[in-house]
Amino acid sequence: MLEEALEHLVKGIVDHKDEVAVRRKELRRGEVLEVRVHPEDLGRVIGRSGRTASALRTVMGALAGGQNVRVDIVDTDRVR
Repeated sequence: MLEEALEHLVKGIVDHKDEVAVRRKELRRGEVLEVRVHPEDLGRVIGRSGRTASALRTVMGALAGGQNVRVDIVDTDRVR
């Protein structure tokens, strides 16, 4: 449920809606939601001084209902 909600919110922000991908990972310390967007949309998702990313994290924390949820915005230009 959280993945769909986050994907819906991010698609409302970006220009390349078809390239939004949210992947869920379970870790010992809680859940991680990885957001991948088109490189041109990365700045939109992060926002000025990280405000948009912070707002997305706040909303996801509220929807999680007390569970530990972390939202990571992945830079697709970086090579791992």
